[in-house]
Amino acid sequence: MEGGPATVLVVDDSPTKRYLLVNWLTRAGFGVLEAETGGDALARVGVDPIDLVVLDVRLPDLDGFEVCERIKAEHPAMPVIHVSAHAVDVRDRAQGLTRGADAYLAEPIEPEELVATAQAVLRYYRARQRAELLAERLAGLADTTLAINSAPDFNRLLTAAAAGAAKIFQGPAVVAAESFDGDCLAAVATGPGADAWLQPWSVDDRDVPIGSTLHIGSPEDWPALEWPAGQQFTVVAARLRADRAPLYIAVPNGQLLSGAPVLVQLAQAVAAAVEAQRSFDEEHRIAVTLQRSLLPRKIPDVAGYDLAVRYEPASAQTEVGGDFYELVMLDGHLLVAIGDVAGHSLHAATVMAELRHAVRAYAVEGHQPGAVLDRVDELMRTLLPGELATICVMLLHPPTGRIRMASAGHLPPLVVRDGGAEFLHHRAPLLGVRAVRPADREFVLPRGATLVLYTDGLIERRDADIDAGLAALAACAAEVDRDLDRFCERLLVKLAPPQIHDDIAVVALRRN
Repeated sequence: MEGGPATVLVVDDSPTKRYLLVNWLTRAGFGVLEAETGGDALARVGVDPIDLVVLDVRLPDLDGFEVCERIKAEHPAMPVIHVSAHAVDVRDRAQGLTRGADAYLAEPIEPEELVATAQAVLRYYRARQRAELLAERLAGLADTTLAINSAPDFNRLLTAAAAGAAKIFQGPAVVAAESFDGDCLAAVATGPGADAWLQPWSVDDRDVPIGSTLHIGSPEDWPALEWPAGQQFTVVAARLRADRAPLYIAVPNGQLLSGAPVLVQLAQAVAAAVEAQRSFDEEHRIAVTLQRSLLPRKIPDVAGYDLAVRYEPASAQTEVGGDFYELVMLDGHLLVAIGDVAGHSLHAATVMAELRHAVRAYAVEGHQPGAVLDRVDELMRTLLPGELATICVMLLHPPTGRIRMASAGHLPPLVVRDGGAEFLHHRAPLLGVRAVRPADREFVLPRGATLVLYTDGLIERRDADIDAGLAALAACAAEVDRDLDRFCERLLVKLAPPQIHDDIAVVALRRN
């Protein structure tokens, strides 16, 4: 309707009168459709593109007042003008207006009066429709902004943006942007309610300035989907920084109407969300690099033994936490350690790194596990006051399987052999607590036995006590897979909750 002539449906059972009305409206530039009865009018409204109904009050099948009420019930934004040569007194006019008509003309009607009334009514309804359309688009903009800012990754951000643009502008839409890794992707939605999909994209962005710009695109430049036949489309480009590639949103011109400001706001919101996602991806990569630098880079090869580890951080945002493990050969002995710093954050990770390197340094000096923990405890209370951690340290002599173990408040290691499981308890205070520590525990790991060390995230539950978690671990670990990596994976799948709320480290060592 906007930008073109309005279409008027003239409903009158008199051919002569209908001819005059049609002639006057046609000469004034309106498109005109005709109906002789109320039933015909109701059948055409909602099917044909009608902007205004000129409706006689006296019809052969239905009362014009009733027809008006039924039109308004189904199409509240459809303007109706009553005309009548018989129902012309005040009560008739009042009834017509009360039952939904927007104007009431009594014959004889002057052509200028009819045209002016039609134009006035249409001006009001067009303004109302523009306001309603703007409100609908702004609501869609708010929903889309929420969706893109809630998207867990770059790909789903783009598809949410394309689906939102298609819904806002009631037509196909394309959203193209460059990821943190430099991959340019386009999300395509064929229309409102359609699922968007991704495909590779390539756009020349050299001439796009910082800010937002609108231009008319041609289908040859944007062949992502089949645009409506013979229709160009509007492209908005948004660029927040000179060192970033711009973001593009394209929608058909026929769907844009007066929505250019909404399209620009949508592009700016998506560009800001993409920039936030890029920053998140960059920080995430830094965090992953940090984690890899804090944990052992590789597992040593120890003759006669199989080793496997698993580490699952609690925070998908950082992928680092307070749990740590250590596996390294020192002077013919295998140093095995596992620990847990209170908390699971970057701060906990930094404390974890200091403890891990301190354990390695004191072990390199040749100290036994108990002496290593004494020195680490002293270091913590001196340099890291207020921090607490648990740890279990072992020195294994591979040829004999003899192990010397010291613990500081850590959960007991598990030895699995011949389908049975036994916990190795060694009760001692946490690191960071000044207290007397017991002597080291010594034992021999039998051939064919598997030693399992773990942190509390594997077994602790908010709705169960620790003994239940230990019992579940013993039952799950009683049968050891031939592949230790698969064994560790099975422990996590069976014991860890679907949503991990604490870091988890698992170390498995089998003497062959």
